[in-house]
Amino acid sequence: MLGATSVVASTAIAEPVLAQEPTEPDPAAAKVAREKAEADYRALSGQIAQRAGDPAFDYALGIAAIDSGRFGEAIIAFQRVLAVQPDNAAARAELARAYALAGDIDTAREQFATVVDDPSLPDPVRQRFTGFVRQFDKQISGGGSDISGFVDARVGHDSNINTATEQNAIVIPLFSFLGPGQLGAGAVAQSDEFYDITAGISGVTAIGRQDRLFASLLGNWRDNLDSSMFDQAALTATAGYAHSFANQDVISLSGQVQKFWLDDAGFRTSYGLTTQYTKPLKGGKALTLSGQWNRLEFDGDPLRDADRFSVGVGFVGKVLAANINAGTEETLKQPGDHLSFDFVGANIGAEVPLAKTVAIVGGLAFDLRRHDAPDPLFLAEREDERLDLTAGLKVAIADRLFLQPTATYSRNWSNIALFDFERWTVSVGARFEF
Repeated sequence: MLGATSVVASTAIAEPVLAQEPTEPDPAAAKVAREKAEADYRALSGQIAQRAGDPAFDYALGIAAIDSGRFGEAIIAFQRVLAVQPDNAAARAELARAYALAGDIDTAREQFATVVDDPSLPDPVRQRFTGFVRQFDKQISGGGSDISGFVDARVGHDSNINTATEQNAIVIPLFSFLGPGQLGAGAVAQSDEFYDITAGISGVTAIGRQDRLFASLLGNWRDNLDSSMFDQAALTATAGYAHSFANQDVISLSGQVQKFWLDDAGFRTSYGLTTQYTKPLKGGKALTLSGQWNRLEFDGDPLRDADRFSVGVGFVGKVLAANINAGTEETLKQPGDHLSFDFVGANIGAEVPLAKTVAIVGGLAFDLRRHDAPDPLFLAEREDERLDLTAGLKVAIADRLFLQPTATYSRNWSNIALFDFERWTVSVGARFEF
């Protein structure tokens, strides 16, 4: 299976720093505060015609407007205060906060810088405002650079390392007159113990406020202890560009190259392009729309060389992610047309905390394939439906170090017996993130 990866760079901060709380707020207390701010604003807004221009009134009105989410009205109120009292550091700081919450970090930065220069400002307050200025400078420059990665090592048992049928003999329609044919060892399900090592590193760097470059490298090695025929390795490199719009939506374009080895020999090379549009939602959620093209080139088997096209829509939340995709894989040469197919797939995954250091991890994926032409041996167009289930735990045993016991089940239903199979794996692994 071709594991296509997509790396998407997003905006550094969805809301200005001043709008973020260091800890999760109490919902009940937040509701009471919003209701109070709304009541204060309504009481004060009814007096604007009579009292606008009074610095004390305008300051109180500005605070009520900020706390009730009326950032534009807060800016106007604090500007009236500063028109009368240009040296009012508190009003200028609140004006900067209003600009930040409204999304104008350039003006917010300028206003905070002015406050920092006020000699009457106490040193602890000045240091805090100076920190805000530095954070705004980082946002204005695009967020700087960042590097992250992981290493995952695990051992386990696999009931079907070659994803093959459990039948020892099948009837091939083209040679049905000969009766059932005996399958070779490589075409019958084999079980084995294995160890698996996966590691990845990714980086992103800003080249402007709304533009970033990103890249990643992902490697995997899986060794079956008693059989080397189905040992696997893969190396995937991705690089791309992302642009963030003023509304914080992100569009990205990336290129990818992957090499896959089987039994220490080159098996397949793929390269392609991916574009993705991401729409951030409230609460750390997002919607995605993506399109992908890959060229697949199989070592020593040119009839399987193909172009693969797919589109997908997805949802990402704090504990759940889901995706639906569809597309086609078309062989480049007509004699291999029976290997071409259309597909539709869906998957959902979740990581749900059970305690401070323990989370349950699960996933479900379904894939449907319909081939374009009859198989030359089995005289039928291949039709497959595949189900994959995953369940496990993620246990934090140290800072950025996790223990992950996992079980997976796969079932592929096919109208051609050779491709009908069932598979179980159980494993335990350690994952380090940095």
